[in-house]
Amino acid sequence: MSAVAAPADRRFRRTHVRPSRTRRRWAGRVTPLFRYALAAVALSYGVYRGSGSVAHVLRVDRILVRGNERLSQGEVLAVLSGLRGESLLWTDLDRWRQRLLASPWVREAVLRRSLPSTVEVVVWERQPLAVGRLGGEMYLVDERGSIIDSYGPQYEDFDLPIVDGLAAVPATAAGPTTDGARAELAARVINSLRARPAVARRLSQLDVSDLHNAQVILSGDAAVISLGDDQFLARLERYLDLAAALHGRVAEIDHVDVRFENRIYVRPKKR
Repeated sequence: MSAVAAPADRRFRRTHVRPSRTRRRWAGRVTPLFRYALAAVALSYGVYRGSGSVAHVLRVDRILVRGNERLSQGEVLAVLSGLRGESLLWTDLDRWRQRLLASPWVREAVLRRSLPSTVEVVVWERQPLAVGRLGGEMYLVDERGSIIDSYGPQYEDFDLPIVDGLAAVPATAAGPTTDGARAELAARVINSLRARPAVARRLSQLDVSDLHNAQVILSGDAAVISLGDDQFLARLERYLDLAAALHGRVAEIDHVDVRFENRIYVRPKKR
């Protein structure tokens, strides 16, 4: 019996079996992407941990204050109490600036970060213009009429005129407030007289109740002098040039009006 030879199936020969090209391409792409993803995760984690470490190290340890004169450094630091120890990078400096601006002496303030642990504070203070008489009380006011502080013995070194008529009408229950237009008139009178220091030093009282007629009283002279709403210095100097002659003719002068050119009206005190 002869042996029957089984036909060989050439489809399954190893030499004809080839790996899939699509699978090789996919595997080649995934491996680098996986590596990049791992590197990105590691980098992000490092940045996160690093930023946390930096934020922990960069704490406010020093506060430098400049520009303050009336406010002591201790008073400024008291307002900024709590800033020391905060993160230099993340603390809200505008919030601390608003706290400083709440102080009546502070007109403007700037806070700056300075590495590694310092906050620099620059303060611009309000400059007192006069002593305002409001509701029977005396207050330091600036040229805008803003109330700085109650006037007391601690401010005796200020040589300032007393200003009446500044109060806003009607008054508010929140406390004394000033009228902006009246404050502006007072500032114009006082600033114009500063061009002649000898005259400015004699200004004792100023009344701005009438926006069209500022009235002044000079030291050593009881007369009320009407100056109108402009040419304050020129009109006052005209009165001073004639004051001796006027007082020689009128023993006690109650009121002098110098608002009109080439004319001076004098009213004596009633007896």
